Amino acid sequence: MTPVLPAEDGFLAIPEEELTHWNTAKVVIQQVPYEHTSSYLSGSDKGPAAIIEASHFVEFYDEEIDRESYKDYGIVTLEEMDFRGRVNADAIEAIEDQTSELIDAGKYVVSLGAEHTVTYGFVRAFHKKYKDISVLQIDAHSDLREAYQGNPYSHASVMARILELDIPLVQVGIRAQCAEEAALIKNSDNIHTWYAHQLWDNDDWINACIDKLSDHVYLTIDADGFDPSVAPAVGTAEPGGLTWQQGCKLIRKLAERKKIVGFDIVEIAPRKTDIITEFTMAKLCYKILGYLQLNNQI
Repeated sequence: MTPVLPAEDGFLAIPEEELTHWNTAKVVIQQVPYEHTSSYLSGSDKGPAAIIEASHFVEFYDEEIDRESYKDYGIVTLEEMDFRGRVNADAIEAIEDQTSELIDAGKYVVSLGAEHTVTYGFVRAFHKKYKDISVLQIDAHSDLREAYQGNPYSHASVMARILELDIPLVQVGIRAQCAEEAALIKNSDNIHTWYAHQLWDNDDWINACIDKLSDHVYLTIDADGFDPSVAPAVGTAEPGGLTWQQGCKLIRKLAERKKIVGFDIVEIAPRKTDIITEFTMAKLCYKILGYLQLNNQI
């Protein structure tokens, strides 16, 4: 088992140390700093640690759900995975193995990743337990290229790999793709895409996209799915993304209607000049856990 961080260094820096032990915490935070194929700005390998550090300044009390939800489930934070000498298929296998170990231990697994490639490993692990799993992808990019720069394990190909598992995919916030990806979406019964420009006028799309998901859902959040005004420090920013309110409405409704079996947050590339992205994603991570606890999913 990967060593765990002391309470003061872990997610939220929870003061009640008894809530941060492996034997008592229901939630485990997995840190997966794998970066091998970044194609614009690099630095996403620093993302998981940046989220953990920023979480120390997130308020325990969430006014939206009127509770300090961490007290109901407890959180243990693992040390970062070590990817020295592991890339592509070897890295995915290591990610799948650790995630499967955490699932088998009965923990609710939250994964903080670097490049989006890591989600393939997470989903493979969850798919072994939930055969009817579907994936909800919040993202600026389709990530459906068969390969990018010659690598089928590129961050730009992660959803193509997940589709090979015959897993239904719902995409929200897409606003950057190549013509081949657009054609694949149009011709696939397993991909349902809500482009960013389709979300501007109302919230009707929220239930419509949830309708396309199975009862068991894996949620993957690429930080660039949000507008750069919300999350500017990402590897490949695109204007016109989700607002904070849109993202929260979608995820809260998802937790009410479906079982979110696990989730990840990926693709933060921290910048020395500001902390808004890692703080916002740390707060989002805690808020999602609150939504899950509110709906008896943890």
